[in-house]
Amino acid sequence: MNTQCYSDNGQLELDFQGLGRRKIVGKFDGGHVSTDGGVLLLREVEARTGIISELADCFTDNRDPSRIEHTVEELVAQRVYGLALGYEDLDDHDRLRVDPLLAIAVGKSDPTGEHRRSAGDRGKALAGKSTLNRLELSSEKDDRYRRTPASVDRIREALVNTFIRITEMKEGVPKRLILDIDATDDIIHGEQEGKFFHAYYNNYCYLPLYIFCNGHPLCAKLRRSCIDPAKGSVEELKYIITKLRARWPKVRILVRGDSGFCRDYIMSWCEDNKVDYILGVAKNERLKKIIGRQLYAARKRHEETGRAARVFTWFWYKTKKSWRQERRVIAKAEHLDKGSNPRFIVTTLPDSDRKLYEEVYCARGEMENRIKEQQLDLFADRTSTHYMTSNQLRLWFSTFAYILMNACRVLGMEGTSFARAQCGTIRLKLLKIGAVLRFSVRRVLVSFACGYPWTDDYSIIHRRLCSIPLRA
Repeated sequence: MNTQCYSDNGQLELDFQGLGRRKIVGKFDGGHVSTDGGVLLLREVEARTGIISELADCFTDNRDPSRIEHTVEELVAQRVYGLALGYEDLDDHDRLRVDPLLAIAVGKSDPTGEHRRSAGDRGKALAGKSTLNRLELSSEKDDRYRRTPASVDRIREALVNTFIRITEMKEGVPKRLILDIDATDDIIHGEQEGKFFHAYYNNYCYLPLYIFCNGHPLCAKLRRSCIDPAKGSVEELKYIITKLRARWPKVRILVRGDSGFCRDYIMSWCEDNKVDYILGVAKNERLKKIIGRQLYAARKRHEETGRAARVFTWFWYKTKKSWRQERRVIAKAEHLDKGSNPRFIVTTLPDSDRKLYEEVYCARGEMENRIKEQQLDLFADRTSTHYMTSNQLRLWFSTFAYILMNACRVLGMEGTSFARAQCGTIRLKLLKIGAVLRFSVRRVLVSFACGYPWTDDYSIIHRRLCSIPLRA
């Protein structure tokens, strides 16, 4: 039976199954050891993109400078790096504050915390859960620690600025951009502010609005679920597209979304501002009647071949009341083993019907994967504070952690086995590396685990990131 006890010096000892005649005893006395050796790659990404520092600039620090031991940028960096490394709870940081490697990533000049002011804090270079909690709640009107409020407008701007910067680093000036827009459910398990029951998701939830471009989130807006999914879309699109065109005046922009965003005011705004769109259209009896011949042809083809049959067509269409004008609708008349399966999209693009549906519209599924990736791997659904404002801030922290991970993927992993890996895989295989730290006057020596199996990929990614010039 395995046991645990304490040695004479107070160290916890763990007895494991022996190896022959030899005992195996474990102790937490390895010195400066970290399980997150890969965080140094994220630090290199930050040094070249300024993702975290731009987010930190969105906060106003009203604290007494003589009492500050952790700057706002250090607190924001600790929170974002923590999420990227898999630590979603603030409670985790009471243990993480003794990790010297995370302190190095954050930018602490005293990574071991030997020179902290308070004797109780010595050996703990980073902030604890209470300090980070005050940062998250600092924008609440009734919070007595309201010292570091965040600016909503500046964070919205930072989301677009980081996309522009990373895009130019990777490919220069783009010729065409596709903005994917969608809403998703964020299940609520407590009595949070803005709690509503959503019949479609059959639960109490928030309904955040997302806008992605090339895997980069340009908008992550927390909303109550008692609204139309498309509400507020035009305001966000207008803000984002105005900034993109100010930087890239000749870029063509396409807005892509499902039928939840097929609203006349969205299409009209796009038409008035020379923005293309391709949106799903909810099927109805009138639409199915229009493509009756194509549905019949698809059914006959399915009966003859026994395989799924598709017939594409297009026509001009206008609703009786809601659309201001006729628009080009593309129909997919499909027949499957389970029966007829018609689908419709509306677009301003002139390309062939099949290409627009199969290659352009269906590609929006990749955006849904990115939303799931952020929720599952970067804890975007960890909106468990009482207030919507602080929950929105948590969503932004998760969003910038995702941006940091995605920038590492885009800038450093092309051509490696991690080029299309999800953030959870990147964390498991590239960030979770055992490392021993040794400190001297001139350097910090980080010794990674010699049994690490992805040494070659790690070296390639490191070399590529270091070849990018540092941000001025």
